[in-house]
Amino acid sequence: MKESIHDYCRIGIVHSMAFPASQKSEELYISTLKQILYDDFFEIVEIGKIPFPSLEGLVPSLIHLSHAELTYSGHSLLFAAQANINSRDEQERQRAVSILKEGIDEAYEFGALDFQFLSRSYDPERIEEHLASLVRSTIELCEYAARKGGMPVCHEIFDNDIDKKSLVGPAPLAREYAMRVCERVDNFGLMVDCSHIPMLRESIDEALDPISEFIVHAHMGNTLIGDPSHPFYGDTHPAFGYPGSENDTRYLTEYLRKLLDLGYLNTDTRPILSFEVKPQGDEDSNIIVANAKRTLRDAWRAV
Repeated sequence: MKESIHDYCRIGIVHSMAFPASQKSEELYISTLKQILYDDFFEIVEIGKIPFPSLEGLVPSLIHLSHAELTYSGHSLLFAAQANINSRDEQERQRAVSILKEGIDEAYEFGALDFQFLSRSYDPERIEEHLASLVRSTIELCEYAARKGGMPVCHEIFDNDIDKKSLVGPAPLAREYAMRVCERVDNFGLMVDCSHIPMLRESIDEALDPISEFIVHAHMGNTLIGDPSHPFYGDTHPAFGYPGSENDTRYLTEYLRKLLDLGYLNTDTRPILSFEVKPQGDEDSNIIVANAKRTLRDAWRAV
């Protein structure tokens, strides 16, 4: 494409992934956030629960001051509490819903563009029961969010048997889930991530075509799944082109082309397209971010 990719989307990045050191101290959190905000390549910063309560006012104010915007991930809330939004146990399901409602409250306080969450573990013999629980939970979250304003609620699709081992999951199940929820609410959608597609053993077409009308958020990243003994195996989001990994420029080109063909990437709404990349071992975060930007530029030229 000759036009700038910025004409077709707002480029974002997941702060805690790109700069894992940000979780160590208030100073590192703010300094790494500023590194993103100084770079006008990025219009979106994706954050979650801020690990330092003293920064809860400063972080969103810095993001908005820079004329960027933020999204809010509730993933860490579920991980920290070991809560399962699709549990067959009603008490556990309600606990997870309550935890995420608190996240929605904070997302509104921060002025977030959307609120994200994921499904959790499941019994392969009881998938329908888990799906029913997830649908019920999601409708509750969407109705709660709608009462507070117009912020969309977004479920991110993960692997179902490698790393996160989430219920949703494979494209046919993701479609069924989204259809059931959207029969009841109109502020829900799905997030796709090209790093999770290989883990689901789906092609890009198989992963995206069945759910095209429900995609409201997209991530770009990489995964290494060829060697289960590798220290970075699974959902670790290594740099594009990392030795032995799945995704590099050609794969990202195919992903972008599909998102463009489906109408997700467009000049009217300019939806979110964010990097989820992470330094491995002692790699430099700034090198990993530069890798991602160069890979995206090269991939977009080839679309």
